[in-house]
Amino acid sequence: MFDYKMYFDKYCKDNRLHLKISFNMPSGYETANGMFNFETKTVFINAPYLSDVAEYKKAFYLFHELRHASQYLNPEQFSDEINHSIQYTIMYDGTCYKLVNGKYLECKLDGDEEYFTNLYLGQPYEMDANTFAYEEVKKIYGDSEELRKMYESCIPPQPIPRELYESTFAMIDEKLSNSGLSR
Repeated sequence: MFDYKMYFDKYCKDNRLHLKISFNMPSGYETANGMFNFETKTVFINAPYLSDVAEYKKAFYLFHELRHASQYLNPEQFSDEINHSIQYTIMYDGTCYKLVNGKYLECKLDGDEEYFTNLYLGQPYEMDANTFAYEEVKKIYGDSEELRKMYESCIPPQPIPRELYESTFAMIDEKLSNSGLSR
């Protein structure tokens, strides 16, 4: 059985992070594998939902969320591209969020699910978290075809140009500004 707590504690110690871990997902995230809440500094892992998946997948989701914790709490360790992009969240259905003064503001962009799925997967901070998780899991379980397939399913089939993100972020900013929410 994957020892979430052991790897969580080791990561926190190695990275000087003071985090909490919870296996009770917040409302609205019951079918998510995991998430990081920067306000409460809590890594949420949906252990009951993941109870029947392979151990390497459990590790992958934990390391993915731990990397997000580092991205939010230690921004100086990451590129400007990651630090800029982490202010924005683009969801599969075109729902978008921007972090402004510690609060997420929401808007909706038009487009199809495949388009937004690829944008979501290619977000610089998501790519970084997935690559980090893949490398950490390889250290524990070794490389395997299953792990590679999992990693490949977490990245867009084609690289997303940085310019596309910049224009998408500008659209989010404009929508929020026009709605009066960006203040």
